[in-house]
Amino acid sequence: MIGIFGGTFDPVHHGHLRAALELLQDLELSELRLIPSRIPPHRGTPGATPEQRLAMLRAAVRGQPGFVVDERELRRAGPSYTVDTLHSLRDEFGDTPLCLIVGADAFLGFPTWRRWTELIELAHVVVMDRPGWNAPADGVLADLLRARWVNTPAPLRAQSAGCILVWPVTQLDIAASRIREEIRQGKSPRYLVPDPVWEMIRTEGIYR
Repeated sequence: MIGIFGGTFDPVHHGHLRAALELLQDLELSELRLIPSRIPPHRGTPGATPEQRLAMLRAAVRGQPGFVVDERELRRAGPSYTVDTLHSLRDEFGDTPLCLIVGADAFLGFPTWRRWTELIELAHVVVMDRPGWNAPADGVLADLLRARWVNTPAPLRAQSAGCILVWPVTQLDIAASRIREEIRQGKSPRYLVPDPVWEMIRTEGIYR
């Protein structure tokens, strides 16, 4: 079973990494693929180049078993649509169960995603629960949850796609936008990002 964790990672920080590690362990994934987007469809242009974001991500996860940095969105031209990425992964891995990992707020925005109804047919969806988050009570997402919700990871291993699991992870209140702003102000983001990432930001002058 493979986890899929995408994002701009601008920069990657401990909030990303702690959640990813917990899901790798709790769901007993064979690997968790961190996939940096080239052109994010739902937010502005990243502050670091694709090459810089890739290098920071590689530095952050070096030596961590089970983490795989996947460059497919960086190699693909145009906006980095998740549905295209899942089709690519499905072509590569056949019927292996795939778990698309998303934040609770991102899940609420699913209907704005390109061809969003295909996502659940290509992968399971694992929603990272956070304190105070309430699942939608009505509308298309509520209908989807009622039809596809499971309460343990076991069904994810039994089929290649189609389930929704809401799973608690440690929520570290870290925002990449805050990190970028602190760097612009000349402050240190140490302890918000891994030391190798901070060293790269500092020496290359990223975000200044």
